[in-house]
Amino acid sequence: MRNKSVVNEAREIQIAVDLINLGARLQLLQEETNLSRERLLKLYKEVKGESPSKGMLPYSTDWFMSWLPNIHSSLFMGIHQFLVKNANVSGVEALIKSYRLYLEQAEVGEDEPTLSITRAWFLIRFFEAGMMQLTRCKECGGHFVVHTNELCDEYSCGICRPPSRAGKTRKAAQLAAAMA
Repeated sequence: MRNKSVVNEAREIQIAVDLINLGARLQLLQEETNLSRERLLKLYKEVKGESPSKGMLPYSTDWFMSWLPNIHSSLFMGIHQFLVKNANVSGVEALIKSYRLYLEQAEVGEDEPTLSITRAWFLIRFFEAGMMQLTRCKECGGHFVVHTNELCDEYSCGICRPPSRAGKTRKAAQLAAAMA
């Protein structure tokens, strides 16, 4: 029988609860904690009152390149990199704190955030793997998520140069109709 630290186990459970409350998928919980799958399933059901969603995780760098996801991903990565550099946090703690700050800035309200915590986790992993980076917009000076091997000398962000259909979603049309 091996010795288990009650304090370490409590810390792992708190991390799992925080991630579950932020909407993390089960696979993320398994990667970021040392708790068993069975324990995480019980914990998930206790916290959320339902079983975790099934299916594959979204694994593509391309999602982060489209207009609105790029803006939200860039905001999140700016927050994350600032906290890692200046607040002496790292790993899952940096993910949780960065994501909470992102949610405050994105003013999500009742809507689902554009960037889920699972996608934010993948984004950090893509950065760590050297697949993505931040580059400076030549017009506003902000830093935005791009693929690592992109030519970015004359980069203009989606805020300075939005695509022609930007913001013309079904949800925006419904909101405009409701306000009229």
